[in-house]
Amino acid sequence: FIQFFFVCCMKKICNGCIMAAEKRDILNCPFCRTPRPKSEAESLAMVQTRVEKKDPAAINYLAQKYCHGNLGLQKDMRKAVELWTEAAELGSIGALH
Repeated sequence: FIQFFFVCCMKKICNGCIMAAEKRDILNCPFCRTPRPKSEAESLAMVQTRVEKKDPAAINYLAQKYCHGNLGLQKDMRKAVELWTEAAELGSIGALH
């Protein structure tokens, strides 16, 4: 079961559903209709917008990126732990693992 993650709305969708959406000419996010990011910088900007709105899923996602040094971010475990703590306090179950 393969999933694709959309940073615009923090939703996962399976590849079959993506293919079905593309057959109907839905090339943007099937959930929120936001255009897909074209670069890591665009992805990071979308995530940071949701982080500023205190979205626990986005905060958890950003923590993972700091932990592994993805999306052009330098590895920073201290920042990752701070973000995971904030995400957990806001109700993210994933941030507790």
